[in-house]
Amino acid sequence: MSISVLIPSDVIARTENPRTEEQEPAPYARVPASAESVNNRVVYGDLPEDVEVYDTDGDFFFVTVSAPEQSVLSWLIGSAEPVFDPLTEEGKNGRRTPVQNREIALQQMRTATQEAQFVALTAAGYKPTIEFGSVVVQDTLCRKTAEDGFTCDEEFPSSAVLQPADTILEVDGDPIRTIEDLSAALDGAEPGDIVEMTIDRAVEGTMTVSVELSSDPTDPDRTIVGFVPFDTRTVDLPFDVSIDTAAVGGPSAGASFTLALIDELTEGDLTGGRDIAVTGSIRLDGSIGPIGGLAQKVSAVHQHGVQVFLIPAEQFELTDPDPENLDDGVCRWECLNDAGDGEVVLIPVATLDEALAVLESLGGDPIAL
Repeated sequence: MSISVLIPSDVIARTENPRTEEQEPAPYARVPASAESVNNRVVYGDLPEDVEVYDTDGDFFFVTVSAPEQSVLSWLIGSAEPVFDPLTEEGKNGRRTPVQNREIALQQMRTATQEAQFVALTAAGYKPTIEFGSVVVQDTLCRKTAEDGFTCDEEFPSSAVLQPADTILEVDGDPIRTIEDLSAALDGAEPGDIVEMTIDRAVEGTMTVSVELSSDPTDPDRTIVGFVPFDTRTVDLPFDVSIDTAAVGGPSAGASFTLALIDELTEGDLTGGRDIAVTGSIRLDGSIGPIGGLAQKVSAVHQHGVQVFLIPAEQFELTDPDPENLDDGVCRWECLNDAGDGEVVLIPVATLDEALAVLESLGGDPIAL
C-alpha cells in the first residue's frame, strides 16, 4: 500500500479561509456523491379506499454531495478535477462540532420531508394540517460582531451553556413542546434573570443547565434566550405516507420529494417518462430555495446518466456554471433540444408551479385532480 494513501492531505493541502483570507490546511474536500430515485424511498401505509397510488414511467432523483477527509493520494488525484472543492476545518464545520452538524443536517432533512408532504398533498387536492414541533437550537446568536463581519466579539450569555442541536425539554420545570410553550414560560422574565432549562444533547443525553436571559438588541424591552430555533413543524396527514431518508441530511431534497409525491398521488405522469433530477429546498408557500455544492451535484447527475436537472432559480442567478470549468457538459434550458449525449441541462425554477410548468413543457402531464 502506498504511504500517500494513509497520510492525511493537510500535510500538503492548503486553501483559503474566506473569513480570514489566509491559506489554511485543507483536510476535507466537497465532492460529488450520488443521484438517487426519490420514488424508491416513498413508503405508504394502509390507505383509504379513495386514495390511489399511481405507477410512474420516470423517476425524480435527489442529489447529494459529501465532504470526506482526504489523503495525500486522493488530494493529488482529485485536485486536478474542477469539481474537487478543498475545505478547511472551518469550511466544513463552521463554528459547530461534527456531531452538532450531523444532528442539524438530520433535523433539516426531517423538516424538509414534512414540508414536502404538506406542499405535495395540498397540490394533490388533500387537506393536511401543520403544527409546530419541539424546540431545537439551530444556532446561538452573536450579540456583537467584529468589524470583519465574521468574528463574534461578544456572545449572549446563553451560548455558554446552550449548543447547536440541543432540544429544550423544560424551563423551570414546565414542559416545552413548542416554541409557543417557550414563549409562555419566559413571559414576565427580565434580562439578567436565570432560568433552569432541561435539555437533550446528542451523545451526552439529558441535563439541566442554568441560562441567563438577555435583552433583544433590536428591541431592548423584549427578553430573549439568544438562539435561533429550528423550524420543527410536523404535518398531520390524511393518510400514512413517509419518505425513507436513511442517513441523508440537509434540506436540499425537499423539492424532489414534493414532485415525486405529487406524481404518485395524481393521475398521469409528471416526468413524461424520463428521469428528472431536482435539487432545492421547498418552502410552505411553494417557493424553491437555494442549496450548496451545485457543481458537485451537476457532476453526480451526469455520472448517473440523468440529462435534465431542475435547480433553484436563486442558485442560477448566483452561480453560472461554465462547461469549460466542469468535466461534464452543462447547458442552459434553451439548449435542451440540441444537448448531446452526456450533457446535463440545467433548468432554473423558482416555485413549484414553475417546476410543474417546465415538466409539462417537457412532455409531462399536468396535475389531474
